[in-house]
Parts: sequence; C-alpha cells; structure tokens
Amino acid sequence: MTVRTIQFAKLLIRLLITTGLLIWVFSLIDLEQFRQAVKTARWQLLIAVWVLTVIIFWINSIKMQLILKKQACNVRVTTLFGASAVTLFYSMIIPGILSTGVKWYILKKNTGKSTNVLSSMLYNQTSIMVVMTVFGLAALMITNPASLSTANTENQWLLPAVCGMLITVIILVSLLLLNSRAGGKIIKAIGVLLRPLPVKIRQKAQEILEQAAIFQTAGAGFHLTIASITIIVNLIGGVFTYFLSAKAANITAPVGVLVWLCAAIYILGKVPISLANLGVREVTLVGFLAIYGVDKPQALLMSMILFSTIVVMAVIGAMYQLFWTVTANKSKS
Repeated sequence: MTVRTIQFAKLLIRLLITTGLLIWVFSLIDLEQFRQAVKTARWQLLIAVWVLTVIIFWINSIKMQLILKKQACNVRVTTLFGASAVTLFYSMIIPGILSTGVKWYILKKNTGKSTNVLSSMLYNQTSIMVVMTVFGLAALMITNPASLSTANTENQWLLPAVCGMLITVIILVSLLLLNSRAGGKIIKAIGVLLRPLPVKIRQKAQEILEQAAIFQTAGAGFHLTIASITIIVNLIGGVFTYFLSAKAANITAPVGVLVWLCAAIYILGKVPISLANLGVREVTLVGFLAIYGVDKPQALLMSMILFSTIVVMAVIGAMYQLFWTVTANKSKS
C-alpha cells in the first residue's frame, strides 16, 4: 500500500466521521425551529465575532514572535499571522493538529531553523493546552453539570473531585518540566527511551529536546508573560467569542459553562478525527448546552457562527497563500 493510498484512506475516514457526526446532529434538530432561530438571530453581532477572531490571531502572532526569539528566530508578526491563517485554510482539508505542519513548514522556510521552530511551536501549543485545560476543569468543577440532575445526588461530588485532582497533577507536571533541574532529568529520561529508535529519528528527536530545554532556562518572568497573554487572548478572548456567538443565537448560558465548553472544543479540535472540527463542535455544543435548557436549534446555530470564524480566517489564509505563491513565482522569473 502506497503512502498516497494511506493518506487518501485517512482523509476518507475523517470525511466519513465528519459527515456521520453532522448527520446525527441534524437528525436531532427540528428544521422549522432552526429556520426560526436563523430568522431571529442577532446577525449584527457576527461582524464583532469576526473582528474579535482576527484580533485574537494577531495578538497570538505577537506572542509567538516572543517565543521564537528565545530560539534565536526573528520572524515578522505579519508572517506569523499569515502562517496561522494559512494553517486554518489547510485545516479545511488536513484535520486537527496535523494541519500545524503547514505552519511549521512556512516558518522553517522563513528562518531556516526547523528544530528551533518545532520546539517553539510545541512550547506554544503546550502552554495553550495547559491554560485551557486547567481553567476548563476549574470551570467544570464550579458549574458541575452533575448537580443539575436529581437522579443521583450522592455522587455529585465526584466530578469536582476528579477535576481538582487533574488540575493539581497538570500544574505540578508543568512546574517540574519548566524547572531546569527536574526538567533536565525528564529530558534525559526521554533521551534514554529514544535509544531503541533508528539513528536518524533518535538524533532529530534529541535535537528537538535540546532546543526545548532552552525554555527551562528562560526564567519565571518569561513563562508568566506567555501564560498571561495566553489567558487574556486564548481563554478570555475565546470565551468572549463564545459569549458573542451565544448572544447572536439568542442563547443565555452561564459564563463558567462557556469557559469549559471553549476549552473542551479547543482540545477536541486537536484530535485529528474530523475536518475543521466540524461535527465535533456541533455535537459538543448541542449535547452539553441542552443540559442547561438551551434549545438544540439555537445551539446548532451558535456552532455555525463559531465555524464562520474559521471560514473567515481560512479566506485570509487563502489570500496569503496566493500572495506568497505569486511573489515566489516572480522572484524565480
């Protein structure tokens, strides 16, 4: 079986999963009620959602520039913004975290430092995942959907307890990894585990680990700066995007619920099982918002508004891709 055949098979499976999830969601929706939800939607808020999304991507590009500087990579914010937009453009075809390979290729070509870029991207993605997971679990612990059910009141403490334990573990592991002494030992341990691998793969992985070790000596100030920007942009900005999208769909939901839904959909979006997170986002919003009394048609409309932000950034990405292609062709001629 050739590589192309395998890639085509994977793409076909993801298409089937995406289609299956969407069909299942739409089977739960009363189309007449959905049409009514569309008619009564506050579409003037859609522009605000799009503008906020662009601002979030721009500030994230500034944050990525700071991270890359630690790896001696100087990249313009416009290039980073364009690379992120192009990544979303390709995410319409290449699912989940796999589409970030496009961003890595663009930045590698721009800097000539593949391992430096990769370790910077890993640090950036890990920091976002940690922040979103910790705050998502905290919001889930506070809102506790299990408390809304009267069927089993004895085990309502279980979800908050599990969330609390997971938060503790994530924070402790993060602190250990960022500590130069403890983190250094962990990197050495990973290096030992890599020994059975082929020489080329082992050497490449070792280079990435060595580059990642640079962040262990970056200092607490640097990590706090990155964490603060991540909280303000990805968490607060993301939740505000969800809030505006909910308002546009005439949905009223507690802010805490929007926090853990935003975190859950972000994390699930990194799992390469669907295209542009289609289906996964719809199932999550329709399923969980129903617990809080939100009608399924309105929840579906909210998910479509959120999907429109991906389309907007994908269009910007397509424009960047076209510009870079034309510029490259002119330079060759």
